[in-house]
Amino acid sequence: MTFEDRLTKLLPSVAGRMVEGWVFPGSGSTEKGLRLRGPKAVEKVLHDLIAVLFPGCHGEELPEGAAREAFVRNTVSTTVHALADQIRLALDYEASAPGGSGEDEEAVRIRAEDVALDFAERLPEIQGLLQTDITAAYEGDPAARSTMEVVQSYPGLYAIAVHRVAHYLYGQGVPLIPRIMSELAHSQTGIDIHPGARIDAAFFIDHGTGVVIGETAVLGRRVKLYQGVTLGALSFRKDEEGRLVKGIKRHPNVEHDVVIYAGATILGGETTIGAHSVIGGNVWLTHSVPPHSKVYNQQPEPLIHMGQA
Repeated sequence: MTFEDRLTKLLPSVAGRMVEGWVFPGSGSTEKGLRLRGPKAVEKVLHDLIAVLFPGCHGEELPEGAAREAFVRNTVSTTVHALADQIRLALDYEASAPGGSGEDEEAVRIRAEDVALDFAERLPEIQGLLQTDITAAYEGDPAARSTMEVVQSYPGLYAIAVHRVAHYLYGQGVPLIPRIMSELAHSQTGIDIHPGARIDAAFFIDHGTGVVIGETAVLGRRVKLYQGVTLGALSFRKDEEGRLVKGIKRHPNVEHDVVIYAGATILGGETTIGAHSVIGGNVWLTHSVPPHSKVYNQQPEPLIHMGQA
């Protein structure tokens, strides 16, 4: 028997068993799960949104004159339609899960459309918030030659832009999509911001790679982080059956005008970094510090061997 004959004989059994394996334990309807659009569709929505949030920077070449407003209208319309469809499918899947709302498809459709329309109305507000982030990056980095350079090339700004969008959807109770968005930004920039994190205006991540900001972290205005900073959980509480307890405050608070240098790790839901504080590189903190604090590790003394002259 030839290879092709053997493969043809094998395929029905393999395909049948694999289709039977399309089950997601503890989740909603497998059939509804298979209808979800997935990361590629979410990425397209993000691409088109950023094209109108930063015209000419992350999209196609802009038309001239009055046609620009028509371009924005058309792009927003197409994108919000696609987003509403993705939200509908995600909500429908969640409704079918154990402990889900059990809403019927019509109720889910109406809810999805309401969220998408409200999101569209808030796009100028999100754009305004991002303008403060752009300014913070330009003013906070002596290497930045222009705000356009920040918009077109800074991974921190891209990660923040995605977070501003994902955070809104997360706050509206949209499942799946905000986390897909944050992980798309994570994969492109190395910056991992959970969509639940609350981040105020004028936020700047310098360099960015390795930054982690947890779900329940709260950051005030004009916070600046360098690469490798972690705002994480100190421990994970478990219930009587040994399962992780979800929905509790696990990540720190960072008040206004704080700078946290490279490699610092700040953990715990009860940990607060007071306003106007500076946290030095590679510091490990699991307790609060008051406003105007300066926290540094003791400077190590290098051992230098002098070579022969």
